[in-house]
Amino acid sequence: MKEVFTFFAAIAICFTLTNRANADLDSFLADLNRQAIQDRVSYNARLSNQFGVPLSQVESIVNKVDSPAHAFMLLELGVMSGKPFEIICDAYKSNQGKGWGVIAQQLGIKPGSPEFHALKEGDFIFSGKPGEKGYKHYNDKEKGKGINLETDTLREMEREREMEREREMEQERGRMRGKKF
Repeated sequence: MKEVFTFFAAIAICFTLTNRANADLDSFLADLNRQAIQDRVSYNARLSNQFGVPLSQVESIVNKVDSPAHAFMLLELGVMSGKPFEIICDAYKSNQGKGWGVIAQQLGIKPGSPEFHALKEGDFIFSGKPGEKGYKHYNDKEKGKGINLETDTLREMEREREMEREREMEQERGRMRGKKF
């Protein structure tokens, strides 16, 4: 009898811990939805600022998902996984109703990682500040830049400008070496 009681107590503890983690994430998402309902324009602007995505694209994302909080989650999963937005959207669409953990795993976010723990615990920050990491215990290992849709193009242009500046400086040095003073 004691073993049966212990068994059921262990199961109850497991369910309690699982529900607590989901409750934390659910509370965070519910709060985001309340903020969006109160002021959609401000909410979208804060998403745009925090994740570096143009406002028009944020508005499009918010209109395509089930709730404004889901837009935050898609943008955050992009940062966490370093995957392009199209892949994030596909994972979201194909796994709707299965939970954010399933979507995260499909995107390569490993259970046990800081990102996965933040996801399960609802340990996020929504500040609206540019470049702010969306989850509190983010380890800054280089993983990619998420879904900042224009960032790759801008980075490439900046690299090209830098290389052009270096070539010009090298040419100028060559000219200076050739001149005698």
